[in-house]
Amino acid sequence: MLSVQLGSALSVDLIDSVGAAGTALLRLSAGALVFLALARPPLRTVRRVDVPALLGLGVTSGLVTICFLAALERIPLGTAVAIEFLGPLTVAAVRSNSTHALVWPGLAVAGVLALTEPWNGSVDADGLGYAALAAVGWACYIVLTQHVGDRFPGIHALSMTVPIAAVTAAVVGVPQAAGHLTSTCSSPRPVLRCCCRCCRTRWR
Repeated sequence: MLSVQLGSALSVDLIDSVGAAGTALLRLSAGALVFLALARPPLRTVRRVDVPALLGLGVTSGLVTICFLAALERIPLGTAVAIEFLGPLTVAAVRSNSTHALVWPGLAVAGVLALTEPWNGSVDADGLGYAALAAVGWACYIVLTQHVGDRFPGIHALSMTVPIAAVTAAVVGVPQAAGHLTSTCSSPRPVLRCCCRCCRTRWR
């Protein structure tokens, strides 16, 4: 959790430069290189029945990262994390086979409402929407991770799914990053002039 939240905090400034999808592309591409260096993908052991789960987990990972970073563009990090965590919390409550466990997601929703205060009208609806999509994606991620983890031990599954996530992010991230960089390079540079008396005379 420290790694996840620290990485998210460090990504906030990068979003302004290359966009949320561009930032997701950079993060996932770096992660893919790390996993490929640590473990060789066991492609020979992949069966046809494993392909949908691997693709689903990879695509879900990419979309969750994009949605969460898009939420960070619009709402505070703490609020985005609180909303996103509703996904795994709900999965845990549903799988506990206890009706009392459903109280915890309810309390979490109440906490999110207290954080966002939608009744004041100052909440960013788009930011909350992206965070909610990230929560749904994270819930799907947990279910798929358990399924794939039962088939591939250790980090072998990640060595296959994180590259898929990077490719997923590239579909949106490459155009978005290019657009941000193009607009930055084409913006006019400010003209700096000295304000001392001799320079004012010279500029006249």
